[in-house]
Amino acid sequence: MSQMTPLFLLIALFTTILTPTCGEPVGVCYGMMGNNLPSKPDTIALFREKNIRRVRLYDPNQAALNALKNTGIEVIVGVPNSDLRSLTNPSSAKSWVQNNVLNFYPAVSFKYIAVGNEVSPGNGGDLVLPAMRNVYDALRGANLQDRIKVSTAVDMTLIGNSFPPSSGEFRGDVRWYTDPVIGFLTSTNSALLANIYPYFSYVDNPRDISLSYALFTSPSVVVWDGSRGYQNLFDALLDVVYSAVERSGGGSLPVVVSESGWPSNGGNAASFDNARAYYTNLAARVRENRGTPKRPGRGVETYLFAMFDENQKSPEIEKNFGLFFPNKQPKFPITFSAVTAGTAVE
Repeated sequence: MSQMTPLFLLIALFTTILTPTCGEPVGVCYGMMGNNLPSKPDTIALFREKNIRRVRLYDPNQAALNALKNTGIEVIVGVPNSDLRSLTNPSSAKSWVQNNVLNFYPAVSFKYIAVGNEVSPGNGGDLVLPAMRNVYDALRGANLQDRIKVSTAVDMTLIGNSFPPSSGEFRGDVRWYTDPVIGFLTSTNSALLANIYPYFSYVDNPRDISLSYALFTSPSVVVWDGSRGYQNLFDALLDVVYSAVERSGGGSLPVVVSESGWPSNGGNAASFDNARAYYTNLAARVRENRGTPKRPGRGVETYLFAMFDENQKSPEIEKNFGLFFPNKQPKFPITFSAVTAGTAVE
């Protein structure tokens, strides 16, 4: 037996190296508000080169969708807020789905249609649910309602109470908007898309929130919520959303983090080092697939914002969330998919 031990160890070593690691692939938001960005085919080629297996598009850009054909990359495609009113008409919604989804399916691996992004309840909120229903009906007409899910992306301004995380709930004045949307998502077995930014929580309240808590670098638990300990702000904010969804009748409705990022320039605490720490630590946390204190053991589908610095955005800080420079060079190394050891942006 002692003579077989080295062989056994060698086999175990190779098994460790070659066996794929379980975990959620890290998605990336592909914004296009820049006049110096690579072409759509070049960008999708970069996605493939860097093993980025999930992408969020904010509109159904035809060149990007064509480039995504037969790549296996999962796609969230957005309905721009400016299109919501037209999609409250069922025939318009059917045409939109035909032109921007069905014409590309199944060559493009659509996962979600995001009907609106951060819609203010007071400015278009009444359009979201009717548009979502019509898009869903159009998908159902093609028998794709179980393959492609319909949702909308919300931001944290809709949250009223956010501390402690177990007390999270939506603002009373927006419940007329959030509760029916959550009811629809639950009834269609979909998920809520939520844009979660510890950066903005930190800069809005640096007195009570430490930078290490926001950057995933705290060495120990910072916040206790009963028996649940929080070592980073991202988990706390996500559990706030989970709690708010529950209080709105959503039960265990999944939440997809459809945006999260940290700027490398242009504002308070916006630095290269902080952005590197946030993105690399968030990506590692997503790949670990360990869930949150409130929902442990459940992978958190997450999309990093954003692929590139976008020089046509405003204010200034919005221009500096890119993982890559417009010349396609990475700002810092990030492992997007734990498929094999060392698959990283180099």
